[in-house]
Amino acid sequence: MDVEAELKPGPSGSYEVAVDGKVVIRKASLAFPTDQEVVDAVARVLDA
Repeated sequence: MDVEAELKPGPSGSYEVAVDGKVVIRKASLAFPTDQEVVDAVARVLDA
């Protein structure tokens, strides 16, 4: 995937991945999404 990524500070414990301002995956509980879950979520948006 040829993408640019930017890390932005957020509230303590938050984790969201957005593509063009739209959140595609976020931390749902105490567990963070896996690397593959993040890649899949971004790929779904880029392929749409």
